[in-house]
Amino acid sequence: MDKRTVLITGGAGYIGSHIAYLCALSGYQVIVLDSFVHNNYFAPSWATVIKSDYANAHVLDSIFSLHKIDAVIHCAAFIEVGESVRDPLAFYDNNVTKTVTLLQKMMQWGVHNFIFSSSCAVYGQPHYLPLTESHPQQPMSPYGHTKAMIEKIVEDVAQAHGLRFIALRYFNAAGAFPEQGLGELHTNETHLIPLMLDALLMRKPFTIFGIDYQTKDGTAIRDFVHVRDIAHAHLLALEHLHQGNPSDCFNLGTGVGYSIKEVVEMMQRISGIMLKTIVAPRRLGDPALLIADPQKAFMILKWKPHYSQLEFILKSALIFHKELLHKKEMYYSSATAF
Repeated sequence: MDKRTVLITGGAGYIGSHIAYLCALSGYQVIVLDSFVHNNYFAPSWATVIKSDYANAHVLDSIFSLHKIDAVIHCAAFIEVGESVRDPLAFYDNNVTKTVTLLQKMMQWGVHNFIFSSSCAVYGQPHYLPLTESHPQQPMSPYGHTKAMIEKIVEDVAQAHGLRFIALRYFNAAGAFPEQGLGELHTNETHLIPLMLDALLMRKPFTIFGIDYQTKDGTAIRDFVHVRDIAHAHLLALEHLHQGNPSDCFNLGTGVGYSIKEVVEMMQRISGIMLKTIVAPRRLGDPALLIADPQKAFMILKWKPHYSQLEFILKSALIFHKELLHKKEMYYSSATAF
C-alpha cells in the first residue's frame, strides 16, 4: 500500500514540527505548509516544505492537485492571548476566515479527514476542575473565541459535507525534542518556559504575571503536557479516523497542575541557577487555574502522556535552549571575525 500523505499547516512551528517529525517517522509522506512568520530555519530531509500563507488558494490548489492528500492537520494560527485582546480582527481573520478557505479547498478536492489544533482556551474560566470536554465554552479572549468558532464551523462542515474530524484541545504545551533540534522558538516569545529559560541563561529578571490569584501560592496553575505527547496524539487521531471511528474532540493534558512559582523553583533546582523574579499585573485573558480531565483521550484514543513529567519537560527545554544559545554565540563570534 502507498504511503498516506498528510498536509500539516503551520508544520514548521513549535507543535507542528514535532507532529510532522512523528508523522514522517511513522511512515507518512509529510507536506508542511508554513508562512515562517518567526523566520525560523526548517528544511528537514523527511518532509516537503512549502513556504506560503495557508489560505493561499493557488498554493492549496497546487498541493491538492499534485498530491493525494489523505488528511490535513491544521496547526497554523495566531496564538498569543494578550495580542488577541489588543488586535482581535487580525486573529479572526488569520484563524477563522483563513480556516474557512482551507476547508473550502479541502471540500473542493475531496479531502475529508481533518485534525484541528484546538485549545483549552475554549473553556474560559472553569466552572469545575478538572475540565472535561463537556464543560461550557465561554472563552475569555478573542484567541479562545477563534478556536471555539472553528470547532463549530468544522462540526457544520461535517454535517453538510461529510468532513471527518478530531479537535484536540491542548493544555499547556511545553518541553522540546533537542535530539532532533526541535523546540519552542518564537520571534516575540510569550510562553512561560522559554521566557524563563531566556532569563535564566542570560541572567535577566523573569516576570511573573500576577501573584494575587486564588491559588495556593497566588500564581496561576497550569497543566503542562510535553509537545512529544501532543504530537503522538495526532498520530492516534489519524488512526482513529482511518479506522472509521466518529468525529470527536479530546483534551490533551495530564490532569495535574503546577503553579508558576513551582515551575520556577523546579527549574532552579534542575539548572542550579537562581532566578531573579519581578512581579507584574495579570495578563489579559488568563484564568487562575486550567487543569485537564484527559480520561476521554485515554479511553478512546488510547493516548498516554509518556514525557509529561514536569522535571523531564523542563530538562528537555533547558537542553534545547542551551544548544540554541550556543548556536547564537557561534554565529555572532564567526560574524565578527570577518
